[in-house]
Amino acid sequence: MGRWICCLCSRVADPLMLLLVLALGCNPSTAAAAAAAASPSVPHVKPSYSFGRTFLGLDKCNACIGTSICKKFFKEEIRFDTWLSSHLKLPPSSLLSYSGNYTDDAKSWRMVDITRLTSKYQHDRADRRVCSALLGTKACSLERALRRTPRFQKWLRAKRLTPDLVQGLSSPMLRCPSQRLLDRIVRRYAEVPDAGSVYMDHLTDRDKLRLLYTLAVNSHPILLQIFPDVEGWPFPRYLGSCGRLLVSASTRPLRDFFGAAPEVAADLALQLLAVLRSMATNDLNYFFYFTHVDAGTFGVFSNGHLFIRDASTLGIIDKEEGSQLIDGQQEYKDIFSCLTVDCQSAFVPCDSIREEHSLVMVCQDLLPKLLTGKFLPRVQESIDAFLQRCARGLGERGGASEAVEELAEILRPLRSCDSRFAYRYPDCRYSDKY
Repeated sequence: MGRWICCLCSRVADPLMLLLVLALGCNPSTAAAAAAAASPSVPHVKPSYSFGRTFLGLDKCNACIGTSICKKFFKEEIRFDTWLSSHLKLPPSSLLSYSGNYTDDAKSWRMVDITRLTSKYQHDRADRRVCSALLGTKACSLERALRRTPRFQKWLRAKRLTPDLVQGLSSPMLRCPSQRLLDRIVRRYAEVPDAGSVYMDHLTDRDKLRLLYTLAVNSHPILLQIFPDVEGWPFPRYLGSCGRLLVSASTRPLRDFFGAAPEVAADLALQLLAVLRSMATNDLNYFFYFTHVDAGTFGVFSNGHLFIRDASTLGIIDKEEGSQLIDGQQEYKDIFSCLTVDCQSAFVPCDSIREEHSLVMVCQDLLPKLLTGKFLPRVQESIDAFLQRCARGLGERGGASEAVEELAEILRPLRSCDSRFAYRYPDCRYSDKY
């Protein structure tokens, strides 16, 4: 008997297994099955990310955009594309934007863009500038430093966001502010519960600093909030922010379509003209103009619909109220004026912006790359002649609306109606609108 037990001991290393063998009088393989049933199961540990506060920018709050979507990051309901690989790792923090996946039910996923207000290098440089200028140190609590500024102290006392509170900020959206536009910002600021009021009573001190910081660095997320896509505005949907990252619906930049087929190029050019028209003439009587355009300013959704992908260079002039900054207020400068831009940048007077301003820039920088060398010679000659005249400033042959319609007449017959253009198919079969 002793020899049999010793033999078992050499074959069965698990004490629980040995006891079962002795108790059940069975062989080791049978005991193994019993031991498995008796042992508590060890849960499978899913590989996961421990989000760093530094990566998200939460360590810099409340000098940040907001925290409305942080839970989705931490619950892994927002994933970077690299998360779907076998080697999970956060992407480099040096990038300006990332492709990601977003879910509400853990089953269906959709693509999103995860974006910084500006590059991490510019953020870090601005943070050092704040500490150096306001506290005389290399590093500091940004919130404590910015709270001491005269501008923020005025924000704390203010009941309403007025033009003098945003004077001198570098955002093109605020170069010529009206009270009507500022009230819209407060009413629709999505990082706080909607109060439906033009007064800032529902904003805490923390909320006010976040709003001021966002407006000072990059007004892109604010534009997405106050002119939402569900109301027909040509912007991607704002989904929320966490620290210094914002999440919005995903689009492919227009640069990806410069080599597209002629009918696709014609379709995108027509949409681009329609966007410029809606930005100049709309029911709210705001005139939107670009201070700069490039191949990443516009984007295309998976259904072929073109939107404004980057709203950071959009200026707004209120055609009802006009600018309500008094003389000299546009030139005001403080630390918030220079967070990410050169404080010496020249101010462009509001009354110098013409109706064709944005169209001329698009004719110079985008439409030639989209339309050149795509069509039959006679059509191509007409397009090239228009683009050359438009790029020079349209001359004496009419304004922007007439020029847009002139190019649209050339392009309409060139686009097709098929499933590649899901945003208008099959409607284009039955409507002259498309």
